[in-house]
Amino acid sequence: MDERIEGAIGVPPTLSVVIPYRNEARSLPQLYRELADVLDALPYSSEVLLVDDASEDDGPGIVEQLARTDCRLRPLSLSPHRGQSAALEAGFRAARGELVATLDGDLQNDPADLPQLLAALAEADCVCGFRERRQDRVFTRLASWVANRIRCFVLADGVRDIGCSIRVMRRVHLARIKLFHGGHRFLPSLLKLEGAEIVELPVRHRARQYGYSNYGVVRRLGSVWADLLAIAWLKRRIDHYDVKEISPRA
Repeated sequence: MDERIEGAIGVPPTLSVVIPYRNEARSLPQLYRELADVLDALPYSSEVLLVDDASEDDGPGIVEQLARTDCRLRPLSLSPHRGQSAALEAGFRAARGELVATLDGDLQNDPADLPQLLAALAEADCVCGFRERRQDRVFTRLASWVANRIRCFVLADGVRDIGCSIRVMRRVHLARIKLFHGGHRFLPSLLKLEGAEIVELPVRHRARQYGYSNYGVVRRLGSVWADLLAIAWLKRRIDHYDVKEISPRA
């Protein structure tokens, strides 16, 4: 059965792709074309949840037009503006696939990297990309490097590039976490706290073609430290144990 027909009659897809966006009208048509080519080549069905975080441009209208031509697209809208964590959380809760992928809406992630990440799920619960050759400004790369080093020291989570947004996960693990405001920055760490096996693979990274980032580096660094300490506290307090049901003797 064709995957677009499957989605139309309500059969749950295997893969849900969650893409939060805000004011990305110029990027969305190209992103859709690239992603559609990737999904068309996959051996299983898929859906795409495009989550609008109260955009002020014509992005939502563009997504609605695209959804009329491809039933795999499911437009979601937040109101009022609540940030990337809320947009991701909304997409995760609406996702129907047993596998969930994420990527940004600004074209800096390459959808062509998704198949290799999905293949690696055979050996893991979450596969994260890490950007080998980042195309951001020098200051952005430096700030990210410092933040990653501090986080690795505090949490010892072993995640090389937690800020890379392209990743694939098993939905059963996502169901165990709740993304607080700003929690998207620590998603792999939160999954690891719940026992998920995390691996990383190198992915491409592209320069931003349109507009500007909705998440400034200085503002981001200013709010991240309290969250980091909170997760470090949570890591110390979570108990891990196995449970075995005992059958009564005859």
